[in-house]
Amino acid sequence: MNNLQFIEKLLDIEKNYKTLYVMGCFGAPLNIQNKARYKNNHNYNKQIERQKMIDNATEDTFGFDCVNLIKSIIWGWEGDKNKNYGGAIYNSNNLDDISANMLITKCIDISTNFDNVQIGELMWMKNHVGIYIGNAQVVECSPAWKNGVQITRVLNIKSPTMQNASRMWTKHGKLPFINYLNIDNILKSEEQVAKEVLQGKWGNGADRKEKLIKAGYNYTNIQKEVNKILKGG
Repeated sequence: MNNLQFIEKLLDIEKNYKTLYVMGCFGAPLNIQNKARYKNNHNYNKQIERQKMIDNATEDTFGFDCVNLIKSIIWGWEGDKNKNYGGAIYNSNNLDDISANMLITKCIDISTNFDNVQIGELMWMKNHVGIYIGNAQVVECSPAWKNGVQITRVLNIKSPTMQNASRMWTKHGKLPFINYLNIDNILKSEEQVAKEVLQGKWGNGADRKEKLIKAGYNYTNIQKEVNKILKGG
C-alpha cells in the first residue's frame, strides 16, 4: 500500500462511516455482542460515561482507538458491519498488535522537525498517534472533540487553516509497511479542488479520477463537493 492509498482509506472512514472512540477496538461494528465485549475489555471503557456512549451507538457504528485505526487499515478493514472487525484480519500483513508508543519506534526517518513531514507519515505524542494527510492536518481517532475518527490541525506547522481541534505533536516517521511516493505534501481543501474540477483543470471521467488519486485526494469526497457546488448553483 502506498501513502496515497493509505490516506484515501483514512479519509473514507472519516467522511463516510460512523465511528466511536473505543479503547482496544480495531474497527469492530458495535453490535450487541461487540458492545458487551468492549464495555468490559479495558478500564477506560468501563467508565460510566463511556459505557453509555457504547450502549447508545447504532449497529452501523465502528469502534476504533488511535493506534487501532492505523492497524485496522493495514489488516484489511473493509467497513463491513457483517464481518468481525469490519473485515480486518488480526495480526496480518506483517504488522503485530503493538501499542502507539511501540509503533513510532518501528518507523523510519523519525524526526522532531515538522518542516518536511510527508503525507502518510505517523504522527506521535506520548500514548497517541495519528496520520499526516497534508495541509497541516492529521486524521486521528480521539475521545476528544468528535469522539471518533476526525481531522485535526497540526500546531507544529504554520497554516491558515483554523480548527478548534488542534494539537502539538512530538515526533513523526515513515511507517515501514507503507510505500512513500515522492509527492507534494500540502493538499488543497476538497472545496478548492472541486472548483478546479469544474474549471476543467483535472480532465474528465477516468482520467480525472486517476489524476486526483495520484495527487493525494479522495476522489469520492471531491465528487461530492462538485455535486454540492452544482446543486447550490
